[in-house]
Amino acid sequence: MKISQIMKSPAVSVELDDPLKLVKEIFDGSGFRHLLVCDFGKLVGVISERDLLRAISPHVNTHVYTTRDLATLNQRVHQIVKRQPHHLSADASVGDAVRLFNSNRIGCIPVVDESRKPVGMVTRSDILRALDTQGITAALDEVS
Repeated sequence: MKISQIMKSPAVSVELDDPLKLVKEIFDGSGFRHLLVCDFGKLVGVISERDLLRAISPHVNTHVYTTRDLATLNQRVHQIVKRQPHHLSADASVGDAVRLFNSNRIGCIPVVDESRKPVGMVTRSDILRALDTQGITAALDEVS
């Protein structure tokens, strides 16, 4: 099974110079846990919800926030992004993704075209859903 069959597409992305306020709004409104980061349309990094929560004040959106707490939302994506993420092409196999997840501490794998333009993203949950849908035995044969 190819990654293109299970990936989420289109990929949601932000730019390096976008404020963390925008990232927070996307996470809050979408239920996503990862966003791809692009520069001139090419993948340069990934930002997770956890990365965002580490970067902003824990008092944001509480009754005890200060202007200093709110200022943490003015930081830019480039200040906290994890650069040079592992990625796969759309024609990679699910087995390739499983091996990448197992050998690295990552929460998602961006899927890119030949020019590194994001075309989708795959998570462990996407793989588990595919295993459930396809039948575990057939899918596991492909991974091994």
